[in-house]
Amino acid sequence: MTAPLLEIDGLEAWYGPAQALFGLSLTVGRGEAVALIGRNGAGKSTTLKAVMGLVRHRARRLSLGGADISGLPPHRVARRGVGYVPEDRRIFIDLTAEENLALARRPGRDGIDRWPPERLFALFPNLAELRGRRGDAMSGGEQQMLAVARALVGNPDLLLLDEPSEGVAPIIVEEMGAALRQLKADGLSLLLSEQNAALCEELCDRAYHIDQGALRWSGPMADARGIEDGTAE
Repeated sequence: MTAPLLEIDGLEAWYGPAQALFGLSLTVGRGEAVALIGRNGAGKSTTLKAVMGLVRHRARRLSLGGADISGLPPHRVARRGVGYVPEDRRIFIDLTAEENLALARRPGRDGIDRWPPERLFALFPNLAELRGRRGDAMSGGEQQMLAVARALVGNPDLLLLDEPSEGVAPIIVEEMGAALRQLKADGLSLLLSEQNAALCEELCDRAYHIDQGALRWSGPMADARGIEDGTAE
């Protein structure tokens, strides 16, 4: 069996003195899409932030490709091959789409740039038309596409997405879903916090249900329906 790309064992995290995660363990395989499901405030976003080094955390094991990333600052986690799309997107609203992408562009660890502009704009055709538009003149869905594209130009092996469909028009959600399926088909690993069940079901292989900062269930995505409301078999 191939070793997982991301391996987490016994993850704990804090906001100040308040503990938010309690002994969380999960894996993401190479080329696999995994969903974190659960209610708002359950700890899904905190899990992504802990992997990225954005909150205080500790774990028995937190590794990417077999290398320990626990305790690394966010910029070093990114250099190891992790891309992160936060819930609030955090694009530079006073810069154009092209300028946002240029600032984030970084070759992969092997020195190869897998996301030249022509490939990126083929994945997100709308961005090709918006390349000269400032971030503050974009819709929420357009900003979300730019946030994903900005993460890709860092040439990650693993992409973390925090609620990628939240506040986005249905047609953009469909386009986003198609793009994420293509990324998965191309071998990129995905870990997403998402409450859109339809998006998770069409994209993800497995799911982890988190509640009150702890893992409550894990299994195939096809078996996750009804987990949150207690109707699952």
